[in-house]
This record gives sequence, C-alpha cells and structure tokens, in this order.
Amino acid sequence: MSHIQIHQEKISDKAAAKALCPFGAIEEDAGGKLAIGAGCRMCRLCTKRGGGAFEFVDDSAPGVDKAAWRGVAVVTELLADGSLHPVGLELLGKARELASKTGHPVQAVVIGASTGAAAESLLAHGADEVHLYEHPSLEFFRIEPYANALEDFINEVRPSSVLVGGTVIGRSLAPRVAARFRTGLTADCTVLGMSGNTDLDQIRPAYGGNIMAHINTPRHRPQFATVRYKVFPIPPRVAPHGKVVRHDIPADRLDSRIEVLGRRPKAVSKGIEEAEVLVVCGRGVRRQEDIALLEELAAELGGRIACTRAVVEAGWLDASRQIGLSGRTVKPKLLVACGVSGAIQFVAGMNGAECVVAVNTDPEAPIFKVAHIGLVGDLYAVIPELVSRIREKKAVAK
Repeated sequence: MSHIQIHQEKISDKAAAKALCPFGAIEEDAGGKLAIGAGCRMCRLCTKRGGGAFEFVDDSAPGVDKAAWRGVAVVTELLADGSLHPVGLELLGKARELASKTGHPVQAVVIGASTGAAAESLLAHGADEVHLYEHPSLEFFRIEPYANALEDFINEVRPSSVLVGGTVIGRSLAPRVAARFRTGLTADCTVLGMSGNTDLDQIRPAYGGNIMAHINTPRHRPQFATVRYKVFPIPPRVAPHGKVVRHDIPADRLDSRIEVLGRRPKAVSKGIEEAEVLVVCGRGVRRQEDIALLEELAAELGGRIACTRAVVEAGWLDASRQIGLSGRTVKPKLLVACGVSGAIQFVAGMNGAECVVAVNTDPEAPIFKVAHIGLVGDLYAVIPELVSRIREKKAVAK
C-alpha cells in the first residue's frame, strides 16, 4: 500500500514539519518521533515542501498484464420492439476510434431473447465481432442473468475496455459487473481517449461541473465507462466485415429472484433529445407565464421548449425538459438560449449543438463563449422581433 515515509534525520524543526500538513496528520509519537496519522489524505504537500524529510513510497501491486486484455467492447441494449438503443451505435463509433489507436478489435455484446436483427445492424456500423447471448429468459432485463452474461463475455473474450450506455439499464448493469472484476468505472463520461498502452482516458465533469476530471485505470482490466445518449455521433453504415459469435450460458446462471409478470408499453413521447430545434428557457425569464413567448418562437421554428435547472426547480417546466449534467444531453441543429447564463453544468449537456444562438442582457455571460451568434439585449424585446421577422420571411416564401 502506498504511504509517506519520514526521514527523521532530516527534520530539524518538528513544529514546522507538523505544520506542513493542512489536515494535522503529522503527529509526534511517544518516543518523540514524527509519524503519519490516520488523518492523512495523501495530498503529498509534505513531500513537496518538506525539504526531503517526507517521501512518497508507491508499493502498490504491479497491476494486471495489459497484453492479456485485447479489444474495445460495447454493451448494446435492445428496446421493447427488438431494435437497438441508439446509444449503442454511438458508442460503437467511438469504440472504432479508440481501437484504431491500439490496433485492437471492436466487440459488441447483445443480450436478449431475439438478437439476430441487432447483430446485422452492429456489423453494418463497423463492429469486428458481435457476441450474442440469446435465450427466452433474457427477454426482460433482470440484473442477475444480464450481469452473469456480461461477466461470462468478459471472462471469455477479455476486452481491455467496456463501454456502456448511460441508460437506466446501463447504470444498473455496469457497476455490478465492474465490482465483480474489482476494477474502475467512470460514469457519464463526456470525452474518451485511448493511450498506446490501452489505458482508457476517461474525462467527465466533477464537483458540480466546476472542473473536468481526467480518470485512468492503469492497474486493472477491464476498464468500464458509461456514456449518455447523444454525446457521440452515430457512425455511418459500412460494408459488414465482422463475425457473429453465439454464446451459451448455463441454465443456473439465468436464475433470478426477480419475476416479470408482464410489460405494458408506455405512451411514446418525443423528448428534447430527438428535437432538431430547441428554444431554451433560462433564469432570465421573469415569470412562468412568459414561457408562452418562447413557445411562440419554438412553434415558428418547428422546435421544442427546453430549460435550465433553475426553471425546473421553480416548478415551471418538467424535469424531462432540463438540459445539463443533472438533465438531458442534446445535439440539436439549432439551439436558442434565452436568458441562459451558460454555467458549465448546462453547457456540458448542449455543447454538441450545431448552431447556438444566445440572447442575454449581460455581455459577459459565459453562454456567449460557446454561442455561434450572440444577441446582447432583453429577451422580451428580442424574441418578439425574431418571431415577427420569421413570420415575414415565411409570408414572402409563400
């Protein structure tokens, strides 16, 4: 285990040495020697400022044989109608990009009762190998058999990295399987990269979006990461060149303490993730009734209304319309931000938009740093003018 070693002979002033630790972890024992107490946070300030009296000793285990793990795997998800969840195809494109850095294959995993159509789609989007776990017992998602199937795949194929969609199912499945392999998992990554030694560079917002954390798992395999829908683009279709591998799983590994009595389809509603045009309501909107002004603009543009967290917390719009770290990730062709300051938590959920138009009274608002078109002004004056101009253009077009 890594630890701080103290070279007692190099310490001339014990009081000054103890003052190096902001957590008070440098203590004096009964024999008058300095020691590192339980309060140590491994910040290593003492090693940097202690004049050589404190040394960081890394005696961790040497880690896994990385050469024994090969490939970038994507865990795909089947929808109720048997089609693939689009996030699986998005991750397949990213997996191809990562695998090109190491020359490794791209593997796709499909778990379900009927997987043939999914296999064809995955091959057409660039998978080198499609691994199928097909059984009637896998028709409905139940965590135990699904986790057993994914564990079996990892034990047999030994991929270096495993990418999972940040869906309800993915967020349940990924941590359970990662725990079985005692390896790391980074949730809701917004950027992924690959080093030549197969270490996965996992980047995600942290501390409420105030910093971007860069996470590595250098000593364990496989490496797990989940990614939300709409973070990466779907790759273009290609001529299928890969192979399909069918796996059997023992009957006892399909047992579950969960019994699915039936499934009732939920009414399909188009979410903001699918919209090509979004008009976003921010804190600059003064009253709930004033959202009608933005709805008028959205109607003229053929788009939908979205919002920031502040609007949801005020109870003005449903949480399903929120963009950001604690909301949805969107990639519209056009996003009109009305009275939105542009906090990093919000920007993280929309920075894939093709064109961003921002309306704000504050010329220093952060939203203008990501906007392609910035309008400094009161939205109560700008939005009606925009609506009027759009209607004029439409009238002329007719």
